[in-house]
Amino acid sequence: MKRLWRGYNLGIVLLALFLASWVGQTWTGWRGFVAEQASHGQSAHVFGAEGYVWGWGQATFENWQSEFLQLLTMVVLTAYLVYRGSPESKDGQEEMRAAIERIERRLAEMTAEERRRAFGRISAD
Repeated sequence: MKRLWRGYNLGIVLLALFLASWVGQTWTGWRGFVAEQASHGQSAHVFGAEGYVWGWGQATFENWQSEFLQLLTMVVLTAYLVYRGSPESKDGQEEMRAAIERIERRLAEMTAEERRRAFGRISAD
């Protein structure tokens, strides 16, 4: 169990948060449905033509489309597609690495006197 938690703790926590929010949505939606039905003098039913399940399903799928699918799409597209210069782009990291290597080469080529003039009182080591 400890190994499972250590290997998948992010997924477990996100699943628990998802399920808790889904249960919360279901419970509050049911309470609202019961109150609405009572205000019309009708009894609340889970199933049937006027049942709670239809409104619950609609709310669930609307949330699913607007939140989870957008996030999933962004994560998947970010994993496979890049935008040059973005943090997700490998090109940006490669360009940064090349610039650092050029700077390091130039510093290695500089004499101690050139370094002192360029950077002030910095030791030559």
